[in-house]
Amino acid sequence: MDAADVVAALLSALLHAGWNAAVKASPDPARVMTAQMVLGAVLVVPALLWSGLPAAAAGPWIVASTLMNLLTISALLRAYEVGGFGLVYPVVRAVAVLLVVPMAAVLTGERFGPAALAGIIVIALSLAMLALDAARDRAVTVRALAWTLTAGLGTAAYIMCDAQGVRASGNPWAYGFVVSITNAAAMCWRQRHHGPPWHQMRGQWGVALPTAAASMASYLLILWVWSHAPIAPAAALRDTSAIFAILIAVIWLKEPFSRTRIVAVLLAAAAVPLLRLG
Repeated sequence: MDAADVVAALLSALLHAGWNAAVKASPDPARVMTAQMVLGAVLVVPALLWSGLPAAAAGPWIVASTLMNLLTISALLRAYEVGGFGLVYPVVRAVAVLLVVPMAAVLTGERFGPAALAGIIVIALSLAMLALDAARDRAVTVRALAWTLTAGLGTAAYIMCDAQGVRASGNPWAYGFVVSITNAAAMCWRQRHHGPPWHQMRGQWGVALPTAAASMASYLLILWVWSHAPIAPAAALRDTSAIFAILIAVIWLKEPFSRTRIVAVLLAAAAVPLLRLG
């Protein structure tokens, strides 16, 4: 991976952590997430006039990515109800990082040098440390673990769908715009019992608009990286979003910065040059 890819993946991770933290801190995360996805779709509709539609070969990947994203969101929201953000989020990202490595090898034939593989493992380890740190404060139920692992599997699946789809599309921007629209439509279907989308957006504009912009920017950045760079190392860098989420919690929410968290942050920082070298 070159320097531009590393910077883009890390910026994507920072934006991903920021909008996730804002959504999860809201009184009704499912409603806010629906609102931000709908607003994101509205924002990109005019952009389709500039980008055009992705190539037809990306169609199956768009459908698969939308289905996997819906599964992931549903599992995440269930996991957050019984497991808590501090435990669920890093475990989901760690599971995804570890699963993407063999999936990329099987589906795309990617092979990694020792440095890149070590970097991926170090990032997964740092995320696992964050989860263990959070687990000390509360009991981990079988139900929470099951939903969390399901969300991790879904995350790995839609990463691979997007990485394959964006390469087949011929245009990362067109692919990202279309998937954002299909994801919003799927989320509206999931939330259909709570009323039409415009009802769920009432009172949510203050949070939904900036999170929609951050979400779109994060997604388009990582799609651009996946359009030409190795999938697993880029996904691992993007999944440092859990580390950024911890830093956001410490700096803005004044949460304690434990020794475990310090070590996890240092490990993630050490992994970046390894991925760059790999």
